[in-house]
Amino acid sequence: MSSESPSIKTGYQVIQGYLRTIDSSPGVYRMLDSESRVLYVGKARNLKNRVSNYARPTGHSARIATMISHTASMMFLTTQTETEALLLEQNLIKQLKPKYNVLLRDDKSFPNILISKDHDYPRIDKHRGAKKKKGTYFGPFASAGAVNRTLNTLQRAFLLRTCSDSDYETRTRPCLQYQIKRCSAPCVGKIEVAEYKQLVRDAERFLTGKTTDMQAALAKQMTQASEDMEFERAAALRDRIKALTQVQTAQGINPQNTTEADVIALHRDGGQACVQVFFIRANQNWGNRDYYPRVSGDEDPAEVMQAFIGQFYADREPPRLLLLSHGVDDEDLVCELLADKAGRKVEIVVPQRGEKAELVSGAARNARESLGRKMSETATQARLLRGLKEAFDLPQVPQRVEVYDNSHIQGAFAVGAMIVAGPEGFDKNQYRKFNIRGEELTPGDDFGMMKEVLTRRFKRLLKEDPDRQLGTWPGLLLIDGGAGQVSAVREIMDELGVSDVPMVGVAKGVDRDHGKEEFYRTGKPVMALPRNDPVLYFIQRMRDEAHRFAIGTHRAKRSKAIGATPLDDVPGVGAARKRALLQHFGSAKAVGRAALADLKAVDGISDNMAETIYGYFNEKG
Repeated sequence: MSSESPSIKTGYQVIQGYLRTIDSSPGVYRMLDSESRVLYVGKARNLKNRVSNYARPTGHSARIATMISHTASMMFLTTQTETEALLLEQNLIKQLKPKYNVLLRDDKSFPNILISKDHDYPRIDKHRGAKKKKGTYFGPFASAGAVNRTLNTLQRAFLLRTCSDSDYETRTRPCLQYQIKRCSAPCVGKIEVAEYKQLVRDAERFLTGKTTDMQAALAKQMTQASEDMEFERAAALRDRIKALTQVQTAQGINPQNTTEADVIALHRDGGQACVQVFFIRANQNWGNRDYYPRVSGDEDPAEVMQAFIGQFYADREPPRLLLLSHGVDDEDLVCELLADKAGRKVEIVVPQRGEKAELVSGAARNARESLGRKMSETATQARLLRGLKEAFDLPQVPQRVEVYDNSHIQGAFAVGAMIVAGPEGFDKNQYRKFNIRGEELTPGDDFGMMKEVLTRRFKRLLKEDPDRQLGTWPGLLLIDGGAGQVSAVREIMDELGVSDVPMVGVAKGVDRDHGKEEFYRTGKPVMALPRNDPVLYFIQRMRDEAHRFAIGTHRAKRSKAIGATPLDDVPGVGAARKRALLQHFGSAKAVGRAALADLKAVDGISDNMAETIYGYFNEKG
């Protein structure tokens, strides 16, 4: 069911008009402003009762009162159950990012450890993203660093390989990992399949917390090996026991009675919030991450916590237990939603004493300290943005600074790069790279490349946000270059009709020395900033970040091009067949010159595929 008021009025009287058209079903409602932008998404067990709360002229918090005053229309969608409404609400919040909802702004995926199951000698590796590969997954880990630490532990204790299957197949002697006792070298037959599989089982037991009798069993095996005078095997078992002992000593801070849980603590201060999440798996702390959800400051802690949990687990599998610093509204409903997602029971607890309370207390302390650091950094960033306004006489403090740079080698592999800085520092989700497409450009034409990049950038802005309402328009452009670049960019902006966007060219200045930068603006004299000015350091950091991003993008493009071969364009030739052909013939050029009979002789290349490859290169020739 969807409704919109024909009136352009706003406020509680508009909301009252909808009470006649909605019933008492569960569902989701959306509040929209006069330009049909979504202000708020909410769910209700009883839509009529919930909406009637907004139809009152008084008794609201400042946030809700402001939201009501801007509401010009509403939309409704009924559901069969309140659980469905809760799920739909969280999905819409993530999709629409309404102004007045608590919003989780960081939705990065978490890494896992994968033990593959498609090889006689399974490899252990870091994995991020969809779980499509065949194998057993362990996680989530809070960061790549947490995964790497655990992988190092597993390599020392269980000697599992981490090399790719292609590297494994081509080894003729043990690699460095074997020399430093971090791999059992199955690639060259240093260990039997059955023994290696036992190592894999032991590693899986370790990752699931079943380590009680592991060291005793290893000690028994070491004694037996010594008695059998298998001293090399005994020494290897001794090293594994030592590695496990070191791990268990380092894990003294880990919980003893909490096998699997996410510990979630909220701290609020000065209208801002930090949520700290610790991941406990197999009685081990697998790292933590902090989040700074967008809040207005007057929400109830239970509202913030429920919104966070709903959005956090929208695309993640919840653990069996959530330990929270604050309870949530509709706890039974949230548990039901999480249980449906996980396919098993999920429990929510706000512990008051014991080990679990200590875990929550530790997470809350981290949340408080993280928010303090964040607020300090934000205040510093705000001062720097104000400094930009004052230094360059801007009409207002820029909330979004875009910095552009190009990278190429004599015109080859040319890319443009844009980085973004704002009130919270560098916004890496907003970084963009541009593959230079202009075929008519002279190699190394920096002016031409900059023109292409900015033309593409602002044409897209004009198409996607012509009214400049989405916060994606820059308050300041920083261009790497002097008067020539600034003049060229100004010409581009004038052609596009966006000449009101402030722009500054940053040139290295005398001797291309840090600290002697010169700044160029249209119609104004060249200027410089004092060497010890924090705003100068800020500009240098932004320019260096743009240069780093541009160089990295350029190198990635160059590496991809260098690694490319004509085989990449042959229909049906994937990575495995490409590898087989290159190993057999030595080069792509030799493959192209090969006779049909030679192609058919390659392992993994069928007669039909050989004919396809032969035909492709003969047609090309």
